[in-house]
Amino acid sequence: MRICSFNANGLRSAASKGFFPWFDAQGIDVLCVQETKAQEHQLADALFRPAGRHVHFRDASTKKGYSGVAIYSRQAPDEVRTGLGWADFDEEGRYIEARFGNLSVVSLYLPSGSSAEERQDFKFRVMDWFRPIMKTWRDSGREYVVCGDWNIAHTAMDIKNAKSNEKNSGFLPQERAWMSALISEDGWVDTYRQLRPRGQDYTWWSQRGAARAKNVGWRIDYQIATPGMASRLRDCAIHPEPRFSDHAPFVVDYGD
Repeated sequence: MRICSFNANGLRSAASKGFFPWFDAQGIDVLCVQETKAQEHQLADALFRPAGRHVHFRDASTKKGYSGVAIYSRQAPDEVRTGLGWADFDEEGRYIEARFGNLSVVSLYLPSGSSAEERQDFKFRVMDWFRPIMKTWRDSGREYVVCGDWNIAHTAMDIKNAKSNEKNSGFLPQERAWMSALISEDGWVDTYRQLRPRGQDYTWWSQRGAARAKNVGWRIDYQIATPGMASRLRDCAIHPEPRFSDHAPFVVDYGD
């Protein structure tokens, strides 16, 4: 099974840059999109509904053209979930889960705290609330792959300029410690790091200062998996080219 996570920074924008032909050629079974930045009725064109794919959206209802997540799949899900029970989070369009037998694939968009102090406070509240949910998932007996833009670079290997970013949202000590706890204490697996223990690849680049040309990036897009799915890991790839967004698609192959 090949799963892809991609923050589109506007699905219509990514489509105009050729994302869907690229997606169709990659042999992807499940695609998790973040930041669709559209309402579902704005994505009714056949371009956004490729043949042979089942598509499900969770739009932001509090702010039109903001956030939004989606899942595209070859196989029809047995069930799709779009809420976790906290309106402040759910209504921003940040979670959608597709269930296939005993496997759940989640498209997740955790908040960024870079725009204002109040958004960083919201991010911390989301982190505190979401970790117990992930524990429940881990203990449920189901296998999970939680894809998405987590807006956190976990370690110094996951960011080009670690020292100068230690006081910036996305690389704060509290955020990094939270990611460490998910992995070392709660048993989740960072699939990229499992496959590339010394890898220093990035998935996001600022649109300022020629960051992408200089490869001054951050790895903030993940597929975090339960141990059972992690045992099936085969390979992964980050695709910085072609450029569809300020993020790169992240693809992981899981064996049977």
